Amino acid sequence: MHDDDEPVGRIIGRREALILLGAAGATLTVAGSPVAGATTSTDGPEVCALDCVVKPEQMEGPYFVDRRLNRSDIRTDPATGQPSAGTALTLNFTVQSVRPGQCTPLPNAMVDVWQCDAFGLYSDIPSQGSSGRRFLRGYQNTNAEGKAQFITILPGWYTGRTLHIHIKIRTTGTNGRPYEFTSQLYFTPQFGAAYLRTQPYARKGPADTTNNRDSIYLRGGAQMLLNPVASGAGYSADFAIGLDLSNTQVGQPD
Repeated sequence: MHDDDEPVGRIIGRREALILLGAAGATLTVAGSPVAGATTSTDGPEVCALDCVVKPEQMEGPYFVDRRLNRSDIRTDPATGQPSAGTALTLNFTVQSVRPGQCTPLPNAMVDVWQCDAFGLYSDIPSQGSSGRRFLRGYQNTNAEGKAQFITILPGWYTGRTLHIHIKIRTTGTNGRPYEFTSQLYFTPQFGAAYLRTQPYARKGPADTTNNRDSIYLRGGAQMLLNPVASGAGYSADFAIGLDLSNTQVGQPD
């Protein structure tokens, strides 16, 4: 198995999240279901729809390279303009700050996304012969509504890991210090197996590791599942993340 990364956090369950929110109108959606940003009701408390609240505990793995590539479309290598082969995937993030009794959009948070290509290779990794290349990496700052969008591709696979995409969110905690959240996004086995049968993924064949055999996925990955829907020639997926910015231990650099 690749030393891709260690488990990065504890997933707060539905009951604990509702206690944290402390509002009768708060709701928690299951990961991968349609989500929305925080909404306000004139008759009651603010309603917050969350996929999950993740508390990072360990490193993000050896394939994160902090190149500060500010771009929404991460498919190309900036040096050549050549796009990575694969089916397009648009990721729509909603980042929210969770405090007792309220959940509000988190603006100006730096959201990083990085992943392997359709054949399981990461860019800018010397051991993979991709030094100096920058495909499938980039960041966006969330807007006033806590939203950030990326255009990438469905990831390929490599030995020992199920299909996944890495994310990192950097912002400022309530103590005024840097706050960092790191995790991974996954796909259902059915969706993954289906697209791996299409080109260019089919050249490598079926993945050797699925969700139920991936030790990292088994520690909370079910709450980080994407639910892609067909969009044009590719897919689109929404994902909302709530962060407790008062938890200084969680916010420490990974």
